[in-house]
Amino acid sequence: MSDEELKKVANEVRKGIVTGVHAAKSGHPGGSLGAADIMTYLYFEEMNVDPADPRKADRDRFVLSKGHCAPGLYAVLAERGFFPKEDLETLRHIGSHLQGHPNMNDTPGVDMSTGSLGQGISAAVGMAVAAKHWGDTYRTYALLGDGESEEGQVWEAAMFAGNQQLDNLCVIVDHNGLQIDGPVEEVNDPMPLADKFRAFKFHVVELADGNDFDQIRAAFAEARATKGQPTAIIAETMKGKGVSFMENQVGWHGKAPNDEQFEQAMAELTAAGEEL
Repeated sequence: MSDEELKKVANEVRKGIVTGVHAAKSGHPGGSLGAADIMTYLYFEEMNVDPADPRKADRDRFVLSKGHCAPGLYAVLAERGFFPKEDLETLRHIGSHLQGHPNMNDTPGVDMSTGSLGQGISAAVGMAVAAKHWGDTYRTYALLGDGESEEGQVWEAAMFAGNQQLDNLCVIVDHNGLQIDGPVEEVNDPMPLADKFRAFKFHVVELADGNDFDQIRAAFAEARATKGQPTAIIAETMKGKGVSFMENQVGWHGKAPNDEQFEQAMAELTAAGEEL
């Protein structure tokens, strides 16, 4: 797909995020909106997946290690055709297959149940090891938060991945600079992330704008071309991207818009879509 086509898809994904979180009256819109472009690129351009066969053996795997950003993953999966977009309005409802954190047993297209921060990357490393062991060609992608990278388990997994030379693994850090309690630099600063991953024997791509499809495309091409070591993409993103009053606002980490805010957000995204 062209960058312009991807922008249109990502805009629809953002509508799905806002719709789901508003319907649930809870959830995490900020990080979901910020990572929407990266997840859109993964599912519509980068990864080998098939909505008609979500469990096909040779599919590429995606692990949303920052599992609270499930509204973003669900919106992408719905847009890609894994399940009806109408299901997004059941987010976090009793009996829905779209719970507050991803559940691989209930939701088509979800490869790993996540939510406990730091654990998703370990699961992704295990998937990459399995592919190497069995001679499979699929690649594994894991999306982490920068706040999540304060967890020690992240670095245990990184150490193992680097030592095992898992060049079929691509870790993306959604570096928006904000976490639930405030700026990451004030809570427990994990920087410099790039140098840390290099120390753990990763090839590192520093993505200056993780909301720009041209740069996203180049970053994943570099990751795919890298042999002999895993890749970490440190992606500078904007939390709440696409909704003016949510952009770069820590308060929108984990709350839902009210009816008036929902209407404003959807109007902004509709207008943005008409301009594309």
